[in-house]
Amino acid sequence: MLVEMELSRIIISEIGEQQVIYLREVEGDRIFPILIGIFEVTTIERRVNNEFKPQRPLTHDLLKSTIESLGGTLKDIVITHLEDHTYYAVLRVEQDGELIEIDSRPSDAIALSIHYEPHLPIYVHESVLEQTAK
Repeated sequence: MLVEMELSRIIISEIGEQQVIYLREVEGDRIFPILIGIFEVTTIERRVNNEFKPQRPLTHDLLKSTIESLGGTLKDIVITHLEDHTYYAVLRVEQDGELIEIDSRPSDAIALSIHYEPHLPIYVHESVLEQTAK
């Protein structure tokens, strides 16, 4: 079962290597933290706050443009499972009536999801939440 989540909090540490974003269950109380890198957290924060419009496409802009140029529509992202302390996610792209799942790091998937207005849905598999949510 997939549970819809939303970005609820971004924590940037200037002294640590790992940054944290928190997803909150849309129709519930569970909170789901994910450790991510500085590039991804900075991209997410700038997009959420509308602080930065690059002159040229950055990685997530390029991926969005590529999906659209190839006739696809990014529908949502799903954090699918946890294995050896690493989360796995997929981008779910609809193309020619077919749903295609593309392997992704959760941080990149979330960063890409906020490049859309409105932001794309973020889902986490119930089994992942059972292991990690607070």
